[in-house]
Amino acid sequence: MNVAIATIDSPLGKLTVAARGNLVCVVHFGPQTAALRSSLKRWYPDGPIEEVEDPAGAVGVLRRYFAGDLESLDEIKVELNGTTFQKNVWLALRTVKAGSTMSYAQLAKRVGSPAAVRAVGAANGANPVAVVLPCHRIIGSNGSLTGYGGGIHRKRWLLDHEGVKRTLF
Repeated sequence: MNVAIATIDSPLGKLTVAARGNLVCVVHFGPQTAALRSSLKRWYPDGPIEEVEDPAGAVGVLRRYFAGDLESLDEIKVELNGTTFQKNVWLALRTVKAGSTMSYAQLAKRVGSPAAVRAVGAANGANPVAVVLPCHRIIGSNGSLTGYGGGIHRKRWLLDHEGVKRTLF
Protein backbone atom coordinates (compact mmCIF):
# COMPACT_ATOMS: atom_id res chain seq x y z
CA MET A 1 0.00 0.00 0.00
CA ASN A 2 1.30 3.47 -0.89
CA VAL A 3 2.18 6.10 1.67
CA ALA A 4 0.56 9.40 0.71
CA ILE A 5 2.41 12.55 1.76
CA ALA A 6 1.88 16.31 1.51
CA THR A 7 3.45 19.43 2.94
CA ILE A 8 1.13 22.35 3.67
CA ASP A 9 1.32 25.84 5.06
CA SER A 10 -0.27 26.41 8.46
CA PRO A 11 -0.30 29.19 11.05
CA LEU A 12 2.58 27.28 12.67
CA GLY A 13 4.66 27.07 9.49
CA LYS A 14 5.05 24.06 7.23
CA LEU A 15 3.39 20.80 8.27
CA THR A 16 4.06 17.47 6.62
CA VAL A 17 1.22 14.96 6.72
CA ALA A 18 1.53 11.30 5.74
CA ALA A 19 -1.07 8.54 5.62
CA ARG A 20 -1.43 4.97 4.55
CA GLY A 21 -4.90 4.33 3.22
CA ASN A 22 -7.30 6.29 5.42
CA LEU A 23 -4.99 6.26 8.46
CA VAL A 24 -2.67 9.17 9.25
CA CYS A 25 0.74 8.05 10.46
CA VAL A 26 2.63 11.38 10.54
CA VAL A 27 1.95 15.03 11.22
CA HIS A 28 5.37 16.66 11.39
CA PHE A 29 6.34 20.28 11.98
CA GLY A 30 8.38 21.35 8.99
CA PRO A 31 8.91 20.25 5.42
CA GLN A 32 9.67 16.72 4.31
CA THR A 33 13.12 15.61 5.35
CA ALA A 34 15.31 12.64 4.58
CA ALA A 35 14.91 11.51 8.20
CA LEU A 36 11.12 11.61 7.92
CA ARG A 37 11.15 9.66 4.65
CA SER A 38 13.57 7.18 6.22
CA SER A 39 11.14 6.60 9.11
CA LEU A 40 8.29 6.04 6.67
CA LYS A 41 10.39 3.55 4.69
CA ARG A 42 11.33 1.71 7.89
CA TRP A 43 7.67 1.52 8.99
CA TYR A 44 6.36 0.63 5.52
CA PRO A 45 9.19 -0.98 3.53
CA ASP A 46 6.89 -2.18 0.75
CA GLY A 47 4.95 1.05 0.29
CA PRO A 48 6.20 3.67 -2.14
CA ILE A 49 5.87 7.27 -0.96
CA GLU A 50 3.59 9.29 -3.21
CA GLU A 51 2.94 13.05 -3.21
CA VAL A 52 -0.79 13.85 -2.96
CA GLU A 53 -2.84 16.92 -2.03
CA ASP A 54 -4.72 15.61 1.01
CA PRO A 55 -3.51 12.35 2.61
CA ALA A 56 -6.51 10.58 4.19
CA GLY A 57 -8.43 13.89 4.19
CA ALA A 58 -6.24 15.11 7.07
CA VAL A 59 -5.16 18.32 5.34
CA GLY A 60 -8.77 19.47 5.07
CA VAL A 61 -9.44 18.58 8.71
CA LEU A 62 -6.30 20.38 9.87
CA ARG A 63 -7.35 23.49 7.94
CA ARG A 64 -10.73 23.38 9.69
CA TYR A 65 -8.97 23.02 13.05
CA PHE A 66 -6.77 26.03 12.36
CA ALA A 67 -9.89 27.97 11.29
CA GLY A 68 -11.45 27.31 14.71
CA ASP A 69 -13.23 23.93 14.46
CA LEU A 70 -11.29 22.49 17.40
CA GLU A 71 -13.20 19.21 17.61
CA SER A 72 -12.48 18.36 13.96
CA LEU A 73 -9.22 16.62 14.93
CA ASP A 74 -11.26 13.78 16.42
CA GLU A 75 -12.29 12.82 12.86
CA ILE A 76 -8.75 11.83 11.89
CA LYS A 77 -8.02 8.12 12.23
CA VAL A 78 -4.43 7.23 13.00
CA GLU A 79 -2.02 4.35 12.53
CA LEU A 80 0.71 4.38 15.14
CA ASN A 81 4.23 3.01 14.88
CA GLY A 82 5.87 2.59 18.27
CA THR A 83 6.04 0.40 21.33
CA THR A 84 2.90 -0.76 23.10
CA PHE A 85 3.62 1.73 25.90
CA GLN A 86 4.06 4.62 23.45
CA LYS A 87 0.85 3.72 21.64
CA ASN A 88 -1.05 3.65 24.96
CA VAL A 89 0.27 7.11 25.83
CA TRP A 90 -0.45 8.49 22.35
CA LEU A 91 -4.02 7.16 22.34
CA ALA A 92 -4.59 8.56 25.85
CA LEU A 93 -3.72 12.02 24.49
CA ARG A 94 -7.02 11.94 22.59
CA THR A 95 -8.89 11.92 25.90
CA VAL A 96 -7.59 15.43 26.68
CA LYS A 97 -10.12 17.64 24.96
CA ALA A 98 -9.46 20.97 23.26
CA GLY A 99 -9.36 23.85 25.71
CA SER A 100 -8.06 21.69 28.55
CA THR A 101 -4.70 20.45 29.75
CA MET A 102 -3.36 17.58 31.81
CA SER A 103 -0.05 17.12 33.62
CA TYR A 104 2.46 14.44 32.72
CA ALA A 105 1.77 12.86 36.14
CA GLN A 106 -1.97 12.77 35.44
CA LEU A 107 -1.33 11.21 32.04
CA ALA A 108 0.93 8.59 33.63
CA LYS A 109 -1.92 7.67 36.01
CA ARG A 110 -4.39 7.58 33.12
CA VAL A 111 -2.28 4.99 31.26
CA GLY A 112 -1.92 2.89 34.42
CA SER A 113 1.73 3.71 35.10
CA PRO A 114 1.73 6.41 37.79
CA ALA A 115 5.45 6.01 38.51
CA ALA A 116 6.41 6.32 34.83
CA VAL A 117 6.14 10.10 34.50
CA ARG A 118 9.47 10.40 32.68
CA ALA A 119 8.63 7.54 30.32
CA VAL A 120 5.28 9.21 29.59
CA GLY A 121 7.18 12.43 28.84
CA ALA A 122 9.53 10.59 26.49
CA ALA A 123 6.60 8.91 24.70
CA ASN A 124 4.85 12.27 24.46
CA GLY A 125 7.97 13.75 22.90
CA ALA A 126 8.13 10.93 20.34
CA ASN A 127 4.52 11.44 19.18
CA PRO A 128 4.59 11.01 15.38
CA VAL A 129 1.17 12.61 14.81
CA ALA A 130 1.56 16.10 16.30
CA VAL A 131 -1.51 18.28 16.76
CA VAL A 132 -3.89 15.39 15.94
CA LEU A 133 -2.71 13.45 18.99
CA PRO A 134 -2.59 16.57 21.17
CA CYS A 135 0.66 16.22 23.09
CA HIS A 136 0.65 20.04 23.28
CA ARG A 137 -2.11 19.75 25.92
CA ILE A 138 0.26 18.03 28.37
CA ILE A 139 1.96 20.43 30.75
CA GLY A 140 4.05 20.34 33.91
CA SER A 141 2.38 19.71 37.28
CA ASN A 142 3.12 23.32 38.20
CA GLY A 143 1.33 24.60 35.09
CA SER A 144 4.52 25.26 33.10
CA LEU A 145 4.67 24.46 29.40
CA THR A 146 7.84 22.36 29.71
CA GLY A 147 9.26 20.91 26.49
CA TYR A 148 7.60 20.42 23.14
CA GLY A 149 9.09 18.75 20.07
CA GLY A 150 7.64 21.44 17.81
CA GLY A 151 9.01 24.24 20.01
CA ILE A 152 7.45 26.00 22.99
CA HIS A 153 6.23 28.84 20.74
CA ARG A 154 4.06 26.34 18.82
CA LYS A 155 2.78 24.74 22.03
CA ARG A 156 1.83 28.19 23.36
CA TRP A 157 0.13 29.07 20.05
CA LEU A 158 -1.88 25.83 20.02
CA LEU A 159 -3.03 26.26 23.63
CA ASP A 160 -3.96 29.91 22.96
CA HIS A 161 -5.82 28.82 19.82
CA GLU A 162 -7.78 26.30 21.88
CA GLY A 163 -8.64 28.89 24.53
CA VAL A 164 -6.54 27.58 27.41
CA LYS A 165 -6.17 30.36 29.97
CA ARG A 166 -2.67 31.81 30.07
CA THR A 167 -2.64 31.77 33.87
CA LEU A 168 -1.65 28.13 33.60
CA PHE A 169 1.63 28.87 31.83
